[in-house]
Amino acid sequence: MNKTLLVSALSLALGSCAMMATPMNYTLGKQPAGGALNSSGTVTVQRDAAMVMTTARVSGLAPNTYYVAHYHLQGTASTDPCSSAGAPIMSSKMVGRTDAMGMLTLMGNAPTADVMNATYYNIHTASDAAGTPADAGVSCTSVKM
Repeated sequence: MNKTLLVSALSLALGSCAMMATPMNYTLGKQPAGGALNSSGTVTVQRDAAMVMTTARVSGLAPNTYYVAHYHLQGTASTDPCSSAGAPIMSSKMVGRTDAMGMLTLMGNAPTADVMNATYYNIHTASDAAGTPADAGVSCTSVKM
């Protein structure tokens, strides 16, 4: 009984250390061709061998509006990741709606293998609650996994 309890406690302790000890923090800014919105915020990324957990907090967005965010691969339109028009990594898709003040919080998980080559995280206005992008993006940050 004591051996089983000790092994279970040790497994739990080691499992809780699986996520990266120090989260990576990024600053969101206005998407280079993002229109009139002047949004800003932060993206916090924690990863382990299996999953990447992302939390984004953004202000300055349109109130009571749906937004969709995801990681992107580097595109060829520019060397600046946020201007490169890279392909979205759809397994990292997160959808949320702003409050009456234009604040948005998004949280989601994606397989680490899917996002390891991502070069930027982009937030788009969504045309519906399913997260269909309605523009090229309103807020962006370069990332390194």
